[in-house]
Amino acid sequence: MKTSRFLFHSSISLCFGYSIVPSGRSFVIFERRGAKTAAAALVSTAFINMRAEMLDNLLPSSNLPSQIPNIMAPTYLIVGATGNTGQSVVETLSKLSTCAVIALTRSLHSPVAKHLAILPNVQVLEKNWMDITAQWLREHEIERAFVATPSQPSQFAEETTFHVAALKAGVKYVVRISTTAANVRPDCEAYYPRIHWAIEALLSTPEFKPLQWTSLQANNFSSFWLATAAEFIKQYRKTGKQDTLRLVASEDAPVGTVDANDVGVLAAHLLLQEDVSPHNNAKYVVNGPEDITGRQILELVERYIGTSVDNVIFKDMSFLDYVIGVTQGSQSVLMSMKHGPETAWNGECTASATSEAVLKLAAPTRTPADTLKAMLQE
Repeated sequence: MKTSRFLFHSSISLCFGYSIVPSGRSFVIFERRGAKTAAAALVSTAFINMRAEMLDNLLPSSNLPSQIPNIMAPTYLIVGATGNTGQSVVETLSKLSTCAVIALTRSLHSPVAKHLAILPNVQVLEKNWMDITAQWLREHEIERAFVATPSQPSQFAEETTFHVAALKAGVKYVVRISTTAANVRPDCEAYYPRIHWAIEALLSTPEFKPLQWTSLQANNFSSFWLATAAEFIKQYRKTGKQDTLRLVASEDAPVGTVDANDVGVLAAHLLLQEDVSPHNNAKYVVNGPEDITGRQILELVERYIGTSVDNVIFKDMSFLDYVIGVTQGSQSVLMSMKHGPETAWNGECTASATSEAVLKLAAPTRTPADTLKAMLQE
């Protein structure tokens, strides 16, 4: 290993408080906290080698300066990297650019985290995103960020704490995931769209002007809309027996459900824009390429199982009983989620409503049939 490569490894350890230990094709980075050492991240060998080679070319070992110059590219932070949309954000950034990407996860041992860790320029950190501070963002030189936070009653307090930290740290641009555009209003009966409306309102204030942002108001994810259909098909293939097919969709209303991977690809393209000012303060409507009704979902299921479905229930929200049973919080607030699909049932969430900027930048391409096929292959 050349001298400059050793200095690069050492500079990471000194600047960020990490210790680097080789582990097969990757490096395990340990975050030092006093006498305690906790595994913090996996970094692909490609990432380390690329940075080391840059230093080798710039700094001949015979003429090394006393200080290593800061040649690190601006770092992009992905909050929710192993979630519905985050994975494709990381994959797209890694594929289309050489920027440094920090992907946050709750567990380094998950299959998705291990997959992301071997991508070029990607560093996977096991860290609770709610513990991110302005100091942490500055130390990691975060310039742009993607944020997909869980929809729960505490979401406003938690996500806006991140945005305040980003503002104070001088982060330049944030892309965030919102929810179905027709629901994002202050009088929506479901609680979670009101949270997204309030977050967007906060980001629109003069106090947040230095922080540029874009909110992606994504339609119902196809994986959610089709989840019970996929499970019905899988169970029939195993047992040859039918249960009741329960669909959130109404029988006749067309809905432009969107694949979460397509939303992630769009977010990555936004993050990579040289000039993000045209997208600042934008609230983009993101729908899939085509509509689907409950009746059409039923037809897809029957095509897969090769026979007619005996019993089907449309507009089924019985799954909420389970969700509420395992979620802490006000029962009445949580039960308001049953109003979430009403705009879809009323025909207000069609594919035609997608924002023009989305179609120009990275138009969604995966149809509901594509998503269902992928779900059945998992």
